[in-house]
Amino acid sequence: MVTLVVATTTDPASFGPASALSAMGNWKPGVSFQGIRSKVNGEVRLLEHDKGIVEEDHLDNRWEEVTGEVVEEIIFLSKHTAVSNRPALTIHPIGVPHLKEGDVPPQGGKPGWAAVPSPRMTPWLILLKKLAQSHNLVPEFEITLEATHHGPVTNKPTMFVEIGSTIECWKRQDAAQVVARLVWEGLGIGGGEAVGNWNSMSGNKKVLLGIGGGHYVPRHMDIILKGGMWVGHLLSGYSLPMEDPGQSKGETKSKDIGGTWKQAIKAAYDATNEGFPGGEIIAHLDHKSFKGWQKKAIMEYLDEQNIKIGKPGDFY
Repeated sequence: MVTLVVATTTDPASFGPASALSAMGNWKPGVSFQGIRSKVNGEVRLLEHDKGIVEEDHLDNRWEEVTGEVVEEIIFLSKHTAVSNRPALTIHPIGVPHLKEGDVPPQGGKPGWAAVPSPRMTPWLILLKKLAQSHNLVPEFEITLEATHHGPVTNKPTMFVEIGSTIECWKRQDAAQVVARLVWEGLGIGGGEAVGNWNSMSGNKKVLLGIGGGHYVPRHMDIILKGGMWVGHLLSGYSLPMEDPGQSKGETKSKDIGGTWKQAIKAAYDATNEGFPGGEIIAHLDHKSFKGWQKKAIMEYLDEQNIKIGKPGDFY
């Protein structure tokens, strides 16, 4: 079982951390295929290609076909952009579960799809914050999760680790070193114990499925940063398209509200469930981000799907 760490030469926030990582330890040349180069260190494979980071679909399947090695997980290194231009280090799951068939995903993926989320996201977020503080990047850099978005299509547990939010930040060597150290320590490449291995037989088995809120999921982050629990998909409000029932007579039921919001919740739940076998998946709603009819419909649908809804205290 191997882990793929994927970088692209087209993005300094991807190539910089990959270069810093390859300078650590003893990496050996690996397989080259389909324009992709690789380096090997233990059970980790560092892949480098020359396309946009979201353009190479099914890298896990393609690696297995070429090498015979079974891929356990994928970690992508990438840049982050934001209107605020604030320096940031971010982690997030991927997918576009709200898009309907026929839609063209603007940043990769396939409509209605959510990748299996990496179980490492909560413990890596906490480790990332610690590393950023030790490298004096805090408070200049915000350390945060992002909501589920974009591709590429993958079939194994996946997460993105990103540097934002301007070209000056993407090229920062101190930020690149922090991301490289996160991957090095997080995967236990140097011989230490990997951070964030899922084990349903020990500790807290509760997994947060975030529903609602903005792109940086602050209400969910409040719970996650306390540690001790896990996080799966995080669906912000824009990933829950709901058609306003308007002034319809009688009481509106969830089945009467159009849009792809149900599809998005179902895909995100199923993928999270797959990523945490034996875990207890609990939906956490950002209540203040919904109108009354939206919240009612979502809660009704979650109940129909037997998805538990939790308050902050239910995750510890």
